[in-house]
Amino acid sequence: MTLAPDDVLRQLGAARIVPVVVLDDAAAARPLADALAEGGLCCAEVTLRTSAAVQAIGLMTDRPGMLVGAGTVLDAAQAEAAAAAGASFIVSPGFDQEVVAACRHLGVLALPGAVTPTEVQRARRAGLRAVKFFPAEALGGIRVVAALAAPFPDIRFVPTGGITAGNLQSYLAHEAVLAVGGSWMVPRRLLAAARWEHVTRLAAEASRLLAA
Repeated sequence: MTLAPDDVLRQLGAARIVPVVVLDDAAAARPLADALAEGGLCCAEVTLRTSAAVQAIGLMTDRPGMLVGAGTVLDAAQAEAAAAAGASFIVSPGFDQEVVAACRHLGVLALPGAVTPTEVQRARRAGLRAVKFFPAEALGGIRVVAALAAPFPDIRFVPTGGITAGNLQSYLAHEAVLAVGGSWMVPRRLLAAARWEHVTRLAAEASRLLAA
């Protein structure tokens, strides 16, 4: 059953950490979902950077309790394919009105990138209440997020790009940050080598940081 966008927002806010995944082989999708969940992370963004991504989304959503979204969505056709596979949220690097409109039609949450006041205001006008902030560290990190949040108190941010275990807590401490996206617990080399015990360990370390 498709979750309503507001429910997905609440789940992202509860998860706080969204592993950002690049999968080269869809066969790795289910063991990856299991490894993340065993480490305490029941959410993932699968980027549409490989031909295996859409199938992987479908396989990961089959795991009960796993919230799965699609990332690097660049057009409406990709949004439709990801939603058909079971994606509960659609993440774009920038703001694209056609992608946002497609998500609204599909009934899935849109998380477009917005890094300037103009882009945040466009997202707000489109009815969105959360946006991606990417690439977070390259653009000034939490200081810039805080500055953007001041004139837009009803907008939440999901910073992604350069987030690590070392700076995670500085982002999550700000009330405007809904969650953060990061790939440090799902490095591509570990996924390719099927080192699921290492993924679980990294996910568990990230989960412990949430409780610190």
